Amino acid sequence: MTGHGKHAEQCVQEAEETVEKLRAALASAGIKLPSLGLDLGSIAREAPCPLVELGRCSVDVAARLAAALLAPADDRSSTR
Repeated sequence: MTGHGKHAEQCVQEAEETVEKLRAALASAGIKLPSLGLDLGSIAREAPCPLVELGRCSVDVAARLAAALLAPADDRSSTR
């Protein structure tokens, strides 16, 4: 594999790991984004530049996500 290919593979792997960390963090807050994943178009290129697809969710999930993000850091750490 060329150096460029190795770099691209590493970028995609790091992006996948980041998505899994985000999924776990959201789950710990009781939030599930059904469409969370990598944007396939962004990794299908010859030189992938992965983008995270957050997707669509219900209004209830969006409200819980906003509340989790707006909660003071002390409140967020105590719920984990």
